[in-house]
Amino acid sequence: MALCGGVGALALPSELIVHIFSFLSDRDKLRASAVCSRWRECLFYPALWTELKLRVGGGTNGGGSGSEETPRLEFLMRKFGSFVRDLQLEFAPVDGYLSPLQAMEGRMEPVESDPQFSDRWKDAMITYLGQVLCVLRSLRNNRNLQRLSLYGDTCILQDEGILDSSYLHQVDQGSKKIKEIQLLFEEVLSNSRQMKWLSSAFMLGVVTPCSLASLSNPSASSLEHLSLLDNQLPSLLAPVELERLVHLRSLALDFCDFSSAMCRLLACQDRAPLHRLSLLLNGAALEDKPLDGTASEDDWKALVRCSANLRVYLMALDVCSQDLLRVLKPSLPLERIHLDSYSTPVTDGAVELISQQYHKTLSHFVLMRDDGGFPDLSVNRNEDPLVLLAWRCVHLAVLIIHGYTVWSHNLVAISRLRGPNLKVLAVSEESIDFDPDESVFIEGDPVHNLVKEVSLGLCRVWHPSLDTSVVLSEPTQHFHREMQRFSEGM
Repeated sequence: MALCGGVGALALPSELIVHIFSFLSDRDKLRASAVCSRWRECLFYPALWTELKLRVGGGTNGGGSGSEETPRLEFLMRKFGSFVRDLQLEFAPVDGYLSPLQAMEGRMEPVESDPQFSDRWKDAMITYLGQVLCVLRSLRNNRNLQRLSLYGDTCILQDEGILDSSYLHQVDQGSKKIKEIQLLFEEVLSNSRQMKWLSSAFMLGVVTPCSLASLSNPSASSLEHLSLLDNQLPSLLAPVELERLVHLRSLALDFCDFSSAMCRLLACQDRAPLHRLSLLLNGAALEDKPLDGTASEDDWKALVRCSANLRVYLMALDVCSQDLLRVLKPSLPLERIHLDSYSTPVTDGAVELISQQYHKTLSHFVLMRDDGGFPDLSVNRNEDPLVLLAWRCVHLAVLIIHGYTVWSHNLVAISRLRGPNLKVLAVSEESIDFDPDESVFIEGDPVHNLVKEVSLGLCRVWHPSLDTSVVLSEPTQHFHREMQRFSEGM
């Protein structure tokens, strides 16, 4: 195509400008759109915005508060909501919320006793409801939507009972906005024609047990990943709705909702085999959602026979070892396990069971505890259970430990057993302890010697460190993001 009149970038044809802009990030595209009207016209070409990933509010990633992010969200959804194909949104408009650790330790003041917190809470909820309405209104007629992933961080207040009807009535009288959100979500599902990925995690007032019934028949046939996570009773996913999703290859839900009937249904021969299953087990919810009726050993055997490549990711939050032993069935094809607690420690017997039963499948082991006790799993054993785990689990690639005592000589043993195949060995510095008898035989700084020995074992430079900012303070957010990666690796 011949160049139009003019010089420089303005002389390029629109098709070429669009192609050049396709290499920019979303943030850079928006910045470039302010240069001139010609660029703005090219930058808002639909082909440039088939995928949109946003984290709204919370003051994270350089963003402002939730209310400050609303105009930007409204602008983007107005421009692209009707044709975007891949929309991934994380709602974090809750600057006033406390971390799960603070909530578990009882430092959360009642709303009525803290006027400042009450005002922040009301503003945050008003912002959240308005943003969700903005998104769903823009998506309601989008027939090209193939991936919809929504995550909200309101689960902590749900756990503490703060988001009950009496408090919500203060910001949403008669539940008018909640009802509109639920109807809009059902409308989005009913108008979709080629949905392949549907995920909603801890989104207050979006999904109900009846929502999935609205999914159109074409999308029910094309859906490959489904994730429905919330702190609701009853389950958000009924087996009768699962029957329609015959090509489902990845599923994520609350462990207590993974019933025996659901497991048997997924084991039917006329369905596509399941490849990924992510389960979240919250010990604090077991009183209301008991383990009775969950998949049995025979159910797991039947599922594995029909889905030979199935791999399971399990996160257990503050689950006592007695309940954990009930969950860890021998036939469960466990690939990743994350044990996270605030008070209830994992026992050496649980780690021993995991290393024995899943030595052929386990690749990721995360052991976290945020308490000053630092229990020693090897205190009553001749062999450290973490060393045995590294020895038995031949595919172990990720080992993350915080909050438990890890002896330096055992850490060296783990590095030598797994070598460079252990891609991630993250141990917090405060978790490492040194045997005083070693100083008699080893000269120099013990930390320096540990770093040297572990680095030699792994065949790469290693240092004791662990970024616990997300894993400890927001375990459900960590589960959501890891589940996304886990399922995308099908």
